Amino acid sequence: MSQVYTSAEGEVDPPVRNPSVPPYHPFVIDDPLVGGKTGRGVKVTVLDSGVNSGNPHIGSLVSGFGIGPTGRERGDFTDRIGHGTAVVAAIHEKSPDAEILMIKVFHDELATTLPGLLGALDRAVESGARLVNLSLGSSRTEHEDPIGDVAARFVDHGVVIVSPSEHRGHRWWPGSLPGVVGVLLDWECPRHEIRLMEGPDGRPIFRASGYPRPIPGVSLDRNLSGISFATANVTGLLARLLEGRPEIRTVEDVARWVRNGGGMR
Repeated sequence: MSQVYTSAEGEVDPPVRNPSVPPYHPFVIDDPLVGGKTGRGVKVTVLDSGVNSGNPHIGSLVSGFGIGPTGRERGDFTDRIGHGTAVVAAIHEKSPDAEILMIKVFHDELATTLPGLLGALDRAVESGARLVNLSLGSSRTEHEDPIGDVAARFVDHGVVIVSPSEHRGHRWWPGSLPGVVGVLLDWECPRHEIRLMEGPDGRPIFRASGYPRPIPGVSLDRNLSGISFATANVTGLLARLLEGRPEIRTVEDVARWVRNGGGMR
């Protein structure tokens, strides 16, 4: 059996206050750059545990399939864990007209094999997406090169990947790789804001809230939360930014637009 590739989760951890500090460029849902936009015409491919299309927080523009641990395709993409549904709900909250393609890689737990992940990434490259949401990651050094090879193909195709840059003090692949929109968790950041900063290596990096879309009647401390949803919150806002802007093809393009419109703090 190959090494397990796990999701970058902190749902069982109490929130640790690690706020972003100036200087950063805030980018909010009512920014003039995205005013009136809903993600229409933007295809987002999500790798996760599937989706329950009947959930009231899930839009109608959702399709998908599954990838098993050997990398073979499966027809079923129903979510039996709940994680993928919550990720898509967070994306659709900010970009309700974005088209979502779910590739189910987590089946009985929030983990899969490296062949399963690479098989899903291959199909994501071919999916015609503008954005790929990977609310997951691996800190294993032996995974850096194979994941990096696929990530480079996304960059070559003008597809923007959004993924955790680090988790619990460890770098994660692909989120810490060049050309990827890396995400850090910031519990002090409002849910409808993302914060562009410069990472230690000079790469643009985003901080975002780890809280998902609220569930009526369910308190925040009983709902899922963590780096997965910080990633989804970034993806949802970027889908708005990409609407009607085919020229945005790289993380550097994204950062340039946010800097020009987001101001400075």
